[in-house]
Amino acid sequence: MIIQVSPLAESRLNAMLGDRPGYLKLFYDTDGCGCDGTAVLLIVNEPDSDDIPIESGALPFLINKQQQIYFESNLRLQSENSFPSYRLTSDSMIYGSHVKVHDLRDTANSSPEPLSWFVR
Repeated sequence: MIIQVSPLAESRLNAMLGDRPGYLKLFYDTDGCGCDGTAVLLIVNEPDSDDIPIESGALPFLINKQQQIYFESNLRLQSENSFPSYRLTSDSMIYGSHVKVHDLRDTANSSPEPLSWFVR
């Protein structure tokens, strides 16, 4: 799997990562969205045991190997100066025009259960 990230999107994501370690995780969220699902980007501390890397150049992207079925193998992530979210597309599909990033690095999680969060 490959994500081609536009220069502006790469710059904005690098700024969100900052100097702290973290990974960008492509996630297909179906919990509480009232629809078939939506693509989001999560910033996580470290990969889960089922996460695999996504080729993306300099950015550390991951995806859960079971969630690969929701996405084509070649993706594009773009951004605009005046808009706070991202556009995720492939050659034949638009996965989201308003893909948001959720930084979960500061979220305390002492149990192995998945984090509970909602896309807003």
